[in-house]
Amino acid sequence: MRVSPLNAPASGPVPYEGNHRVIRLWNRVGPFRVLALLLLVGAVGGGVAVATHRPVKRPTTASSSTAYRDAADSESDDQRQLAALEAERADAERAARQEAQRKADEAAVAAAEQAKAVASPSTNASPKPGKSKSPAPPSKPNLPIPSSCGEYSGNRAIGCAELLNMGFGLDQMPCLDKLFTRESGWNVNAYNKSSGAGGIPQALPMSKMASEGADYKTNAATQIRWGLKYIKGRWSTPCGAWAHSQSSGWY
Repeated sequence: MRVSPLNAPASGPVPYEGNHRVIRLWNRVGPFRVLALLLLVGAVGGGVAVATHRPVKRPTTASSSTAYRDAADSESDDQRQLAALEAERADAERAARQEAQRKADEAAVAAAEQAKAVASPSTNASPKPGKSKSPAPPSKPNLPIPSSCGEYSGNRAIGCAELLNMGFGLDQMPCLDKLFTRESGWNVNAYNKSSGAGGIPQALPMSKMASEGADYKTNAATQIRWGLKYIKGRWSTPCGAWAHSQSSGWY
């Protein structure tokens, strides 16, 4: 039986039908709102966490690599320039040596020709009447000529004897004496540390004198023979070698 307000019991408040509707509506909608709110809060929190833990991309090191390559290229350019300068310097030194050698050879040829002219002067025809005869070049050096090898002693006496054995005359001995005195002082053990030349004739290298004997390091006669053969082959006479030594400092 439906109870009406008129039939309601007298005790207690009369229920309001509108409240029942609100309660029923809340019972239907309320849980969904709570669930939606929880989902919204979770989504926001997840987004913040993702944003917080998202890895940050760092800039690449392209600029560092470019700077390194530029530095390496600059260093390579410096090395190439240094190598070019070294090559130019070497070429200049080589050209200077060649020029000095050319001048020395020319001077040697001139000295040899002069020595030949002194050793064997050419005979000229009789001068024409009315013209004076030009003076012939001296056949002997302008040095005192010894009468014999007895005027010398020690290694000089050995040198004088070897000079005669080689076919030279005593007139060449003063030039040989001057030459070997300048080179070594007639000292068998003379040695030039800067050039490597050694012995009485200052052979360069010293081992060249081995062609005259295995005792070339200690035997004065062996060293002098080698020196005289060298002089004869290149300068013709000791006076020719001495003339070149005076002009250039070497023979």
